[in-house]
Amino acid sequence: MNKLIEFCNDNSISFKKNVLLKNHTTFKVGGPCKIMFFPDSTEKLLKIGKYVIENGYDYFVIGNGSNLLISDKGINKVVINTSEINEISLSDDNTVIASAGVSLIKLCKCAYDNSLSGMEFAYGIPGTVGGAVFMNAGAYGGEIKDVITEVTHLNDKGEIETLSSDKLDLSYRHSYYSDKNYIILKIKFTLLPGNKTDIKQKMDELMSRRKSKQPLEYPSAGSTFKRPEGYYAGALIEECGLKGYSSNGACVSEKHAGFVINKNNATAEDILNVINHCRKTVFDKKGIMLEPEVKILN
Repeated sequence: MNKLIEFCNDNSISFKKNVLLKNHTTFKVGGPCKIMFFPDSTEKLLKIGKYVIENGYDYFVIGNGSNLLISDKGINKVVINTSEINEISLSDDNTVIASAGVSLIKLCKCAYDNSLSGMEFAYGIPGTVGGAVFMNAGAYGGEIKDVITEVTHLNDKGEIETLSSDKLDLSYRHSYYSDKNYIILKIKFTLLPGNKTDIKQKMDELMSRRKSKQPLEYPSAGSTFKRPEGYYAGALIEECGLKGYSSNGACVSEKHAGFVINKNNATAEDILNVINHCRKTVFDKKGIMLEPEVKILN
């Protein structure tokens, strides 16, 4: 660990030791990690990524922590936090290049500022671009796969690779990265010229729908379950009488049954208990096994 710290100091990479992950997830739960790095540029992300890979450290990459449920025990890995990397640029051919740590909201605003359409669906999704690519995030009829051109990443051998969109295996809440421990570095999007007024109207409309239908006043990880083919997870949970079902401080939202929320100082165990109860009940009553959309780290 001393050599790792020395490397960070030599390369001006910020870090903190014994970090509580509950302070870095939107669920507001999660135990400690031994050390968390905060590179503030893609160059520094590449440096720390290569170092931990080449020296055999077990690592985990986190952005805004918006789709994670991390154990109360924490994780025995070094954690790389990309949320301080905010590099974003445009080219003349309606292409936007964003670092993995750029928030989706910032990307949407950048597209709007430059009269580019295609990202409106993502306005309000509380994640980073890297996380959105990892799970092919989507909402209101749009998905990352609709606008992505290519991704540059660091593989688990410490090699830089760039993949075009047709190589990314993008499907519903799934990507090439879903079962790999690669470090996404930067993403290229191709958008369409649009009318700023129309773009803003669409963004405002979708944000209004989020606020009216989703329990944004409580910590959560967004939609807790993937949509089963032919059904809606929230509707199934509600039909099973589970709205408001709770385990200590965690419960199924009364506002939208597809959300498990941290209503009152819940632990990760509380949230997992609610998730598992919903899955069992829906399977017993409907014959459908719900699959968590949230990435669970026990």
